[in-house]
Amino acid sequence: MENYTVAGFKIIGKSVAGIGTSLIFPEMDFCFDVAQGASKYYMPINHFLVSHGHMDHAAGIPFIASQKSLNRLKEPVFYMPENMIEPLTSIMRLWMKIEDHEYPFKFVPIEADREYPLKGDLFFKPFPTVHRIPSFGYTVFRRSRKLKASLADASQDEIIDLRKKGTDIHDVSEVPLLSFTGDTKIEFLESRPWVLKSKVLFVEATYIDDRKTVEEARTWGHIHLDEVIPNLSRLECEKIVLIHFSSRYSRAEIHEILDKKIPPEHKDRVVALIPD
Repeated sequence: MENYTVAGFKIIGKSVAGIGTSLIFPEMDFCFDVAQGASKYYMPINHFLVSHGHMDHAAGIPFIASQKSLNRLKEPVFYMPENMIEPLTSIMRLWMKIEDHEYPFKFVPIEADREYPLKGDLFFKPFPTVHRIPSFGYTVFRRSRKLKASLADASQDEIIDLRKKGTDIHDVSEVPLLSFTGDTKIEFLESRPWVLKSKVLFVEATYIDDRKTVEEARTWGHIHLDEVIPNLSRLECEKIVLIHFSSRYSRAEIHEILDKKIPPEHKDRVVALIPD
């Protein structure tokens, strides 16, 4: 796990296809996907947003629940596609039997477009993605309330009176801060308009050169860099973070290929999250 800062957001994470993906946002108390290991980073986190059930994205769940219990920490909450709930619950029961220790945990089946609360003024919405098994991406929003402009000159007594009458005195804004695709085909772009407007978009780019074709990537439910590039102009994001590179690529190769392929007008927006 490495430390990153992207558009002001602090991240502890890694993402390598087939090995492990997990992006922790310590200041916001949540994590996208749950790779195995790295317990010291997971322990302060209470909300885990799991995209799908492949082991490189979800294998850390039993360990986190066990370690939190052993350290007498708050019950972790794991949000996940509904198809994962029953088999993972069975796995948890078996691990508790093996360890001879029961530990609390909460599995929440997610629904597309439903709001789920996070820390403070943050909440998230799942959106459907297209992988080989049921999968979802997530967008984290910040909701803010500001006194209506029409009431800028109102006295405190007038505002109190309006509140007593049940009058809405605030304008509410919901800003998409972070979107995470998990594993998916490029069709996720058609899912929800707010994903394209997120301040930061974490999008998989498993394959990036001709060692795998676009069609081969699609067969396995993944995105090829050659599909991302034509869509960069559609994305209104401040930063587009490419993750989930195949382990066949070295760090140097990833930098070289991206430098060659990313159009100059987008180079300052496209970031590669590449673990050492």
